[in-house]
Amino acid sequence: MRPALVTELALALAVPAIAAGLGLFGLDAAPALLIPVLLYLARHLFLLGHLVHLLTRRHRLVPPFPHGVWGDVYRSIAQYQQRARRGRKRQVRFTRRFREAADSVPDALIVLDKAKRIEWVNPAAEPLLNIVRPQDLGRKLTDVIAHPEVARYIDAADYVRPLELAPDHDRTLMLSIRVAPFGERKRQRLVVGRDITKVYHLNMIRRDFVANVSHELRTPLTVIAGFVENLGDSPQTPDTHRRPLTLMHNQTERMRSIIEDLLTLSRLEMDEHAGNLETINVADDIHLILADARALSKGTHPISHDIDETLQLRGNPAELHSAFSNLVYNAVKHTPPNTHVHIEWREDTAGPCFSVSDDGPGIAPHHIPRLTERFYRVDKARSRASGGTGLGLAIVKHVLNRHQARLMITSEPGAGSVFSCCFPATNAVRMPPHDDDQDDAESAASNDQLIPTAVATDSDPQSETSRG
Repeated sequence: MRPALVTELALALAVPAIAAGLGLFGLDAAPALLIPVLLYLARHLFLLGHLVHLLTRRHRLVPPFPHGVWGDVYRSIAQYQQRARRGRKRQVRFTRRFREAADSVPDALIVLDKAKRIEWVNPAAEPLLNIVRPQDLGRKLTDVIAHPEVARYIDAADYVRPLELAPDHDRTLMLSIRVAPFGERKRQRLVVGRDITKVYHLNMIRRDFVANVSHELRTPLTVIAGFVENLGDSPQTPDTHRRPLTLMHNQTERMRSIIEDLLTLSRLEMDEHAGNLETINVADDIHLILADARALSKGTHPISHDIDETLQLRGNPAELHSAFSNLVYNAVKHTPPNTHVHIEWREDTAGPCFSVSDDGPGIAPHHIPRLTERFYRVDKARSRASGGTGLGLAIVKHVLNRHQARLMITSEPGAGSVFSCCFPATNAVRMPPHDDDQDDAESAASNDQLIPTAVATDSDPQSETSRG
């Protein structure tokens, strides 16, 4: 038995003993019993009141502690107080280290509450975003940063891509702003502003250089290609010269294709948003792409499709045609013969989605994050043999970014690949089906089931691309 219980039991047994002793001195039984009981209760009330007083005043409980059960109560509370003090010290040290780390970060960090008011900022927020502590605490971020793009970006709640802008207080800066929801039900916001001025200017220099060089190379290559073609077709050209001229012509055309793709990328990079938006009949566009592919395929790859004929899309027709055709041609040019290719155009819960899947050899996981880089190739020898420029998927990514869409790539070695273009639901336009269109769709579907189809291993220069 615990010593505290033994002590408490001894005190309780002392009550009748004291009452019996008082009875020997001539007191009646009732007063003799009442006096020790009152003393025993008074001890409990005193210790309870003393404990309440110490806890109310937030005093630390220190030895010596009372005897009996109350000693265990005091001792247990003292232990809880000691653990709480240690926890508070650890929390204070962690908070101090966090604030020191946050204050030393060169990026602007801003914490917004549920109403998108500023709760906390680090020192870097003042030179980058002109947010001053503590004057701007409690104000809405959109009131402090009076930039219309910031308000639209935060209200849209689509934080997949960062927002790039030049702040009004210093137009020489270029900032990249990212927002991450956190807290209860993800209703708070952490805003991160990063200075990308050097990277932005380097990208501009690189883009201008590529565009200028491509423009300068286009004319001499056109002249060279013309003379090489004339020499190759001339009956006066010796037979021994025809093969070198053919090789020169092929390489010249390859260079022209690369230049055209580089110019296309430069045009796409000039603006983040697509222009000349129209309502596109995507089903008709896909059928045209498939018709061109069948004419060039020579029956090497069977194709199937699942197309929603009533689903249309709001976007730039030329850019989306380039993106879709790049993916379709890629599925053939970079897979072995007899690889089955399936094309889908449908609408799911997130929005319209165009996907091209194949059951080819697939792509290793470490290649997938780099597929949209310029000139990146998974199999360089095969890509060059197929005539790809290595720029197609980069063009696809930029086209989709301009349409607020995403390129999703899933692949597994030996199990094929799936390339999907997923658009926002706001871009979808639903048209009622017509009887003629329905009959044409059924006829096209039946023809695809009866006749094996395939996509060409070559394509228009502007649509050429490399899967890696």
